[in-house]
Amino acid sequence: MAKRAPPRPSQPPGYVSRALASRLIGEVTVGGHALDEAFSRVLEGEAYHGIAPRDVAFARLVAMTALRHWGEIEAVLASFIAKPLPENTGDLRPILHCAAAQLLFLGSPAHAVINVAVEQCRRDGRARRFAGLVNAVLRGIAERGQGLLAGAGGAKANVPNWLFGRWAANYGPVAAERIARASLREAALDLTVKADAKVWAERLGGRLLSTGSLRLAGKGRIEELPGYEEGAWWPQDAAAALPARLFGAVAGQKIADLCAAPGGKSAQLAGAGAVVTAVDISEQRLALLRANLARLGLAAEVITADATRWAPGVLFDGVLIDVPCLATGTIRRHPDVLRLKRPSDLKRLTELQASLLENAMALVRPGGRLVYACCSLEPEEGVEQVERALAEHTDFVRVPIEAGELGGDPDWLTAKGDLRTLPFHLPADPPEMGGMDGFYAARLERQS
Repeated sequence: MAKRAPPRPSQPPGYVSRALASRLIGEVTVGGHALDEAFSRVLEGEAYHGIAPRDVAFARLVAMTALRHWGEIEAVLASFIAKPLPENTGDLRPILHCAAAQLLFLGSPAHAVINVAVEQCRRDGRARRFAGLVNAVLRGIAERGQGLLAGAGGAKANVPNWLFGRWAANYGPVAAERIARASLREAALDLTVKADAKVWAERLGGRLLSTGSLRLAGKGRIEELPGYEEGAWWPQDAAAALPARLFGAVAGQKIADLCAAPGGKSAQLAGAGAVVTAVDISEQRLALLRANLARLGLAAEVITADATRWAPGVLFDGVLIDVPCLATGTIRRHPDVLRLKRPSDLKRLTELQASLLENAMALVRPGGRLVYACCSLEPEEGVEQVERALAEHTDFVRVPIEAGELGGDPDWLTAKGDLRTLPFHLPADPPEMGGMDGFYAARLERQS
């Protein structure tokens, strides 16, 4: 007679999604992995094979909430945990943070949150001995957490001191507070539409922004929205959609898009009639770009290459380079940035950006244009790169941007005519429909 496998211990309702959220938080805060990367890898594992889409969505919500409010949650937890927790405690801290996020910010039923968190500890060999502590702490948060939250420091508490200090120094303390508050608000869904934006705004029940992007408040899987399968639009933050428009009319022009994946800007340029060459160092990311272009019915030459050294032997009418950066302008969509980035990353990235910009300038024909962009709020990654390049390459000049050509606000432009959006720009009622990524872009032209 075949031997029966031992029965799997029963799980309390909601266990799988909450366990997934804790696993993701551990991947970010302990493993140092980006949340999107962790999501893809964890969901490929056997433990979550066949997990329901609603459970995946809830796990993402919990993880994103915990990452957004990390500092406030830490302050509340400290009110109940007198001594620092030992290092070797398994998933104890991710379990506590995810449970606290649900109790403090998501309004989840306390009994469900506490039961699952305690069960998670019991199933974790290193966290097991803290199950009683978790039960007591979470019951305390359920009873008194909101009062403690009021004194936890607000949005500023969730931003690392080194980063908030930079924002205060570069933009002023008042703007820094506004950046922090806006960065921690979940972003609406922005779409770039291939054609008939007004028609799609009506069909999808969204708002057509002054910049031309379509903004939706609805949540859920974008793959299930009308127009996705037929390639009528693609997701792209309203700010991220601006740099590609700085070339003006591009029909028939040869445009190189460096660091192109996942391809939103390549799609914009191809959709406007440009002959696009999309270059990226990551073949994996380029696979996503190819899939996106195929879905959209758009064409581009796709090349895997290091854009710091790529030398195709031809010059382009335009070169767009959206450089790798600290991504501090994208915290609304990627709150893991707050937990992953370090001051030491800035030197490495600025050196890479300088090399990328240097090579990009060499690819522009006389009379052609270069657009340099990054989704960072840090001047070293934006305007300082451009000023250095202009000082070293006197054959390039800055072409100032005008608010009218982007459908934007004059506040989005610097005194020299560069684009500088901030997360609190584009306010709306309700506030959840406002905001945009922090982006920098400058437009240069080669004179000879």
